[in-house]
Amino acid sequence: MIRRAFLACLCFPLLVHADERPVVDDRGQARETPANPTLPTLWIAGDSTVKCPSPMRGWGQEIGAWFDPAKLNIANRAIGGRSSRTYLTEGRWDEILRSMKKGDFVLIQFGHNDVGPIDERGKFRGSVKGIGDETAQVTKPDGTTEIVHSFGWYLRHFARTAREKGATVILCSPVPHRDFDRDGKYREDWQEWRGWIEECARAEKAGYIDLAGLVGIEYARLGPEGTKPLFADARTHTTPAGAKLNAKVLFGALRQLPGDPFATFSRTP
Repeated sequence: MIRRAFLACLCFPLLVHADERPVVDDRGQARETPANPTLPTLWIAGDSTVKCPSPMRGWGQEIGAWFDPAKLNIANRAIGGRSSRTYLTEGRWDEILRSMKKGDFVLIQFGHNDVGPIDERGKFRGSVKGIGDETAQVTKPDGTTEIVHSFGWYLRHFARTAREKGATVILCSPVPHRDFDRDGKYREDWQEWRGWIEECARAEKAGYIDLAGLVGIEYARLGPEGTKPLFADARTHTTPAGAKLNAKVLFGALRQLPGDPFATFSRTP
Protein backbone atom coordinates (compact mmCIF):
# COMPACT_ATOMS: atom_id res chain seq x y z
CA MET A 1 0.00 0.00 0.00
CA ILE A 2 2.83 2.42 0.81
CA ARG A 3 4.56 1.68 -2.47
CA ARG A 4 1.33 2.19 -4.39
CA ALA A 5 0.72 5.57 -2.75
CA PHE A 6 4.31 6.59 -3.40
CA LEU A 7 4.03 5.84 -7.09
CA ALA A 8 0.69 7.55 -7.37
CA CYS A 9 2.11 10.67 -5.79
CA LEU A 10 5.27 10.90 -7.84
CA CYS A 11 4.85 9.60 -11.30
CA PHE A 12 1.42 9.73 -12.86
CA PRO A 13 -0.09 6.23 -13.28
CA LEU A 14 -2.20 6.02 -16.41
CA LEU A 15 -4.70 3.47 -15.16
CA VAL A 16 -7.88 5.55 -15.29
CA HIS A 17 -7.48 8.77 -17.25
CA ALA A 18 -4.39 10.58 -18.47
CA ASP A 19 -5.36 13.90 -16.91
CA GLU A 20 -5.64 12.40 -13.43
CA ARG A 21 -1.86 12.33 -13.37
CA PRO A 22 -0.39 15.00 -11.07
CA VAL A 23 1.98 17.69 -12.22
CA VAL A 24 5.47 17.60 -10.69
CA ASP A 25 6.30 20.53 -8.41
CA ASP A 26 10.00 21.23 -8.89
CA ARG A 27 10.19 24.59 -7.14
CA GLY A 28 12.61 23.14 -4.59
CA GLN A 29 14.78 21.42 -7.18
CA ALA A 30 17.78 22.94 -8.91
CA ARG A 31 17.63 23.13 -12.70
CA GLU A 32 20.28 21.13 -14.55
CA THR A 33 22.92 23.51 -15.90
CA PRO A 34 25.95 23.03 -18.17
CA ALA A 35 28.87 21.61 -16.19
CA ASN A 36 31.38 23.43 -18.40
CA PRO A 37 30.02 26.62 -20.01
CA THR A 38 32.86 26.65 -22.54
CA LEU A 39 31.58 23.43 -24.15
CA PRO A 40 28.53 22.95 -26.37
CA THR A 41 25.42 21.88 -24.47
CA LEU A 42 22.72 19.39 -25.37
CA TRP A 43 19.51 20.85 -23.91
CA ILE A 44 16.55 18.52 -23.42
CA ALA A 45 12.93 19.69 -23.15
CA GLY A 46 10.12 17.24 -22.52
CA ASP A 47 7.78 15.52 -20.08
CA SER A 48 7.90 12.64 -17.58
CA THR A 49 8.79 10.08 -20.25
CA VAL A 50 12.04 12.04 -20.60
CA LYS A 51 12.72 12.74 -16.91
CA CYS A 52 10.93 11.20 -13.96
CA PRO A 53 11.66 10.65 -10.24
CA SER A 54 12.71 7.19 -9.06
CA PRO A 55 11.64 4.38 -9.29
CA MET A 56 10.62 5.43 -12.83
CA ARG A 57 13.10 6.89 -15.28
CA GLY A 58 13.07 8.70 -18.62
CA TRP A 59 15.37 8.45 -21.60
CA GLY A 60 16.82 11.90 -20.96
CA GLN A 61 18.35 10.58 -17.76
CA GLU A 62 20.22 7.88 -19.71
CA ILE A 63 21.23 9.57 -22.96
CA GLY A 64 24.32 11.11 -21.36
CA ALA A 65 26.00 7.71 -21.24
CA TRP A 66 26.45 7.94 -25.01
CA PHE A 67 28.28 11.28 -24.97
CA ASP A 68 31.72 12.32 -23.78
CA PRO A 69 31.29 14.77 -20.86
CA ALA A 70 34.67 16.28 -21.71
CA LYS A 71 33.23 17.40 -25.05
CA LEU A 72 29.49 18.00 -24.49
CA ASN A 73 27.31 19.12 -21.59
CA ILE A 74 23.92 17.51 -21.01
CA ALA A 75 21.21 19.70 -19.41
CA ASN A 76 17.96 17.75 -19.04
CA ARG A 77 15.20 20.28 -18.37
CA ALA A 78 12.30 17.86 -18.93
CA ILE A 79 9.66 17.74 -16.19
CA GLY A 80 6.64 15.58 -15.54
CA GLY A 81 3.14 16.73 -16.39
CA ARG A 82 4.11 19.36 -18.93
CA SER A 83 2.83 19.81 -22.44
CA SER A 84 4.33 21.95 -25.17
CA ARG A 85 1.86 24.61 -24.06
CA THR A 86 2.67 24.65 -20.33
CA TYR A 87 6.40 24.31 -20.93
CA LEU A 88 6.15 27.69 -22.67
CA THR A 89 3.61 29.41 -20.40
CA GLU A 90 5.54 28.47 -17.24
CA GLY A 91 8.62 30.18 -18.65
CA ARG A 92 10.68 27.00 -18.86
CA TRP A 93 11.52 27.41 -22.53
CA ASP A 94 12.60 31.00 -22.03
CA GLU A 95 14.91 29.84 -19.23
CA ILE A 96 16.68 27.55 -21.69
CA LEU A 97 16.86 30.26 -24.34
CA ARG A 98 18.56 32.67 -21.94
CA SER A 99 21.41 30.18 -21.45
CA MET A 100 21.53 28.79 -24.98
CA LYS A 101 24.46 29.72 -27.21
CA LYS A 102 25.61 29.18 -30.76
CA GLY A 103 26.77 25.60 -31.29
CA ASP A 104 24.39 24.08 -28.74
CA PHE A 105 21.90 21.30 -29.47
CA VAL A 106 18.27 20.91 -28.40
CA LEU A 107 16.21 17.72 -28.17
CA ILE A 108 12.45 18.33 -27.82
CA GLN A 109 9.80 15.69 -27.14
CA PHE A 110 6.22 16.57 -26.20
CA GLY A 111 2.81 15.04 -26.84
CA HIS A 112 1.87 12.89 -23.85
CA ASN A 113 0.22 15.81 -22.05
CA ASP A 114 -0.87 17.72 -25.14
CA VAL A 115 -3.53 15.13 -25.93
CA GLY A 116 -5.97 16.17 -23.19
CA PRO A 117 -8.60 18.92 -23.08
CA ILE A 118 -7.38 22.51 -23.09
CA ASP A 119 -9.48 23.59 -20.08
CA GLU A 120 -9.86 22.49 -16.45
CA ARG A 121 -10.68 18.93 -17.54
CA GLY A 122 -7.07 18.63 -18.67
CA LYS A 123 -5.42 20.77 -15.99
CA PHE A 124 -5.17 23.59 -18.57
CA ARG A 125 -2.33 21.83 -20.36
CA GLY A 126 -3.78 20.36 -23.55
CA SER A 127 -2.98 22.16 -26.80
CA VAL A 128 -5.20 22.72 -29.82
CA LYS A 129 -4.85 19.60 -31.94
CA GLY A 130 -2.96 20.02 -35.20
CA ILE A 131 -0.19 22.28 -36.42
CA GLY A 132 -2.00 25.29 -37.82
CA ASP A 133 -2.53 28.83 -36.56
CA GLU A 134 -5.96 28.20 -35.06
CA THR A 135 -6.41 29.21 -31.40
CA ALA A 136 -8.87 28.77 -28.58
CA GLN A 137 -9.51 30.90 -25.51
CA VAL A 138 -9.86 29.46 -22.01
CA THR A 139 -10.72 31.12 -18.72
CA LYS A 140 -8.68 30.13 -15.67
CA PRO A 141 -10.12 29.72 -12.14
CA ASP A 142 -8.65 33.10 -11.18
CA GLY A 143 -10.59 34.79 -13.99
CA THR A 144 -7.65 35.34 -16.31
CA THR A 145 -7.84 34.17 -19.91
CA GLU A 146 -5.31 32.36 -22.05
CA ILE A 147 -5.08 32.05 -25.81
CA VAL A 148 -4.17 28.45 -26.51
CA HIS A 149 -2.28 27.65 -29.71
CA SER A 150 -1.92 24.43 -31.64
CA PHE A 151 0.58 21.72 -30.75
CA GLY A 152 2.49 22.52 -33.92
CA TRP A 153 2.54 26.23 -33.16
CA TYR A 154 4.38 25.57 -29.89
CA LEU A 155 6.83 23.16 -31.50
CA ARG A 156 7.59 25.60 -34.30
CA HIS A 157 8.12 28.37 -31.74
CA PHE A 158 10.63 26.22 -29.86
CA ALA A 159 12.48 25.23 -33.02
CA ARG A 160 12.54 28.72 -34.51
CA THR A 161 13.71 30.55 -31.38
CA ALA A 162 16.44 27.96 -30.71
CA ARG A 163 17.62 28.13 -34.32
CA GLU A 164 17.79 31.91 -34.04
CA LYS A 165 20.21 31.42 -31.13
CA GLY A 166 22.44 29.31 -33.37
CA ALA A 167 21.47 25.93 -31.93
CA THR A 168 20.82 22.67 -33.79
CA VAL A 169 17.26 21.53 -33.07
CA ILE A 170 15.91 17.98 -33.18
CA LEU A 171 12.18 17.31 -32.72
CA CYS A 172 11.25 13.80 -31.57
CA SER A 173 7.92 12.03 -31.75
CA PRO A 174 6.81 10.79 -28.30
CA VAL A 175 8.03 7.48 -26.98
CA PRO A 176 5.22 4.96 -27.51
CA HIS A 177 2.97 3.30 -24.97
CA ARG A 178 3.19 -0.39 -24.22
CA ASP A 179 0.13 -1.47 -26.17
CA PHE A 180 -0.62 -4.94 -27.54
CA ASP A 181 -3.84 -6.48 -28.83
CA ARG A 182 -5.35 -9.74 -27.59
CA ASP A 183 -3.17 -11.71 -29.98
CA GLY A 184 0.00 -10.10 -28.66
CA LYS A 185 0.51 -7.88 -31.69
CA TYR A 186 1.98 -4.47 -31.00
CA ARG A 187 -0.28 -1.52 -31.79
CA GLU A 188 1.54 1.38 -33.45
CA ASP A 189 1.30 4.62 -31.53
CA TRP A 190 1.11 8.36 -32.25
CA GLN A 191 0.52 7.93 -35.99
CA GLU A 192 -1.11 11.31 -36.62
CA TRP A 193 1.13 13.18 -34.18
CA ARG A 194 4.27 11.75 -35.77
CA GLY A 195 3.29 13.36 -39.06
CA TRP A 196 2.59 16.67 -37.36
CA ILE A 197 6.00 16.73 -35.67
CA GLU A 198 7.83 15.79 -38.85
CA GLU A 199 6.07 18.57 -40.73
CA CYS A 200 7.00 21.10 -38.03
CA ALA A 201 10.63 19.99 -38.20
CA ARG A 202 10.63 20.40 -41.96
CA ALA A 203 9.06 23.86 -41.72
CA GLU A 204 11.66 25.10 -39.23
CA LYS A 205 14.69 23.33 -40.76
CA ALA A 206 15.07 21.14 -37.69
CA GLY A 207 16.05 17.51 -37.43
CA TYR A 208 13.35 14.92 -36.91
CA ILE A 209 13.53 11.55 -35.17
CA ASP A 210 10.54 9.23 -35.21
CA LEU A 211 11.12 7.91 -31.71
CA ALA A 212 7.62 6.46 -31.56
CA GLY A 213 8.26 4.38 -34.64
CA LEU A 214 11.81 3.31 -33.82
CA VAL A 215 11.08 2.33 -30.22
CA GLY A 216 7.86 0.68 -31.39
CA ILE A 217 9.91 -1.67 -33.55
CA GLU A 218 11.75 -2.80 -30.42
CA TYR A 219 8.53 -3.24 -28.45
CA ALA A 220 7.04 -5.31 -31.26
CA ARG A 221 10.15 -7.49 -31.34
CA LEU A 222 10.12 -8.05 -27.58
CA GLY A 223 6.38 -8.70 -27.36
CA PRO A 224 4.02 -8.36 -24.38
CA GLU A 225 6.13 -10.38 -21.94
CA GLY A 226 9.48 -9.04 -23.07
CA THR A 227 8.38 -5.43 -22.59
CA LYS A 228 7.07 -5.91 -19.05
CA PRO A 229 10.44 -5.29 -17.37
CA LEU A 230 10.76 -2.04 -19.31
CA PHE A 231 7.74 -0.40 -17.67
CA ALA A 232 7.21 0.80 -14.12
CA ASP A 233 3.47 1.30 -14.64
CA ALA A 234 0.89 -0.20 -16.95
CA ARG A 235 1.96 1.35 -20.22
CA THR A 236 3.60 4.77 -20.10
CA HIS A 237 6.57 5.31 -17.79
CA THR A 238 9.73 3.27 -18.08
CA THR A 239 12.01 1.58 -15.59
CA PRO A 240 15.76 2.28 -15.80
CA ALA A 241 15.98 -0.66 -18.23
CA GLY A 242 13.28 0.84 -20.43
CA ALA A 243 14.88 4.27 -20.29
CA LYS A 244 18.21 2.80 -21.37
CA LEU A 245 16.61 1.03 -24.31
CA ASN A 246 14.88 4.22 -25.46
CA ALA A 247 18.08 6.23 -25.04
CA LYS A 248 20.04 3.68 -27.07
CA VAL A 249 17.48 3.81 -29.87
CA LEU A 250 17.50 7.59 -29.80
CA PHE A 251 21.29 7.78 -29.87
CA GLY A 252 21.41 5.51 -32.89
CA ALA A 253 18.95 7.78 -34.68
CA LEU A 254 20.92 10.88 -33.72
CA ARG A 255 23.99 9.40 -35.39
CA GLN A 256 21.95 8.92 -38.57
CA LEU A 257 21.02 12.59 -38.89
CA PRO A 258 22.36 14.33 -42.02
CA GLY A 259 25.97 15.33 -41.50
CA ASP A 260 26.23 13.26 -38.29
CA PRO A 261 26.38 16.36 -36.05
CA PHE A 262 27.00 14.31 -32.89
CA ALA A 263 29.99 12.31 -34.20
CA THR A 264 32.56 14.49 -32.41
CA PHE A 265 30.83 14.15 -29.05
CA SER A 266 29.95 10.46 -29.00
CA ARG A 267 31.35 7.55 -27.03
CA THR A 268 30.44 3.93 -26.32
CA PRO A 269 29.05 3.42 -22.78
